[in-house]
Amino acid sequence: MLPANKMRQLFISDLHLQPERPDITKGLLWFLEHIAPGSDELYLLGDIFEYWIGDDAPLPGLGQVFAELKKVSARGTRLYFQHGNRDFLVGEAFAKAIGAELLPEEYLIEAADGITSLLMHGDQLCTDDVEYQAFRKMVRHPTWQQSVLSKSIEERIAMAQHLRSESQMQGSQKSDEIMDVNADAVIETLQLHDVGRLIHGHTHRPAIHQLDQGKAPAQRIVLGDWDKQGWYIEITTAGLELHSFSLDGKAY
Repeated sequence: MLPANKMRQLFISDLHLQPERPDITKGLLWFLEHIAPGSDELYLLGDIFEYWIGDDAPLPGLGQVFAELKKVSARGTRLYFQHGNRDFLVGEAFAKAIGAELLPEEYLIEAADGITSLLMHGDQLCTDDVEYQAFRKMVRHPTWQQSVLSKSIEERIAMAQHLRSESQMQGSQKSDEIMDVNADAVIETLQLHDVGRLIHGHTHRPAIHQLDQGKAPAQRIVLGDWDKQGWYIEITTAGLELHSFSLDGKAY
């Protein structure tokens, strides 16, 4: 757990960077130029990329993003990367290239406002989606990942395209409730870690939820996905704020 000696922490997730969405890439570059400077820590909480087939085959068109992330870390901001359900194959080589540290799927921090907080991508909390949880268990297994990474880049691209297509089709057939987090799973996770704040992404439903976990009030803060807007959480000694900005670089 990190000590509470940081003054400004930033959190983003669910950018789904891809060559087909240069506007999102532009938005991230704007964020790194105008928002990130002066921050002590920047947490990338998963699905930063629409897909990732290995550190030896980064997505095309994102070279400037990688360079800017490296500049952010070189200026003294500590970068942290937590895997999402789209970019779970990001490895140590890429993390080292941008100056980031890979985080486990559940990670505790002492936030700048003094509140111990649990960081997750959030997909593991969608326990009502039994089919997805079985898939998640498979693709997070080291043996499966090693098998995939041993394939040719062409084979991995084809696999990623197939998985994206399947995900889009299945998502269109599932109810909003199934694809959201399970309330009991949230409370159980908070109690397991004995914390009063959970920060996650994945669901694309940005909000600050006030919870009653039995012992004391708790919070669940959800990051939004980057589409027409970019989203980030900022925590300072003054407290926590959930921000949005338009992806043409003009702040709301």
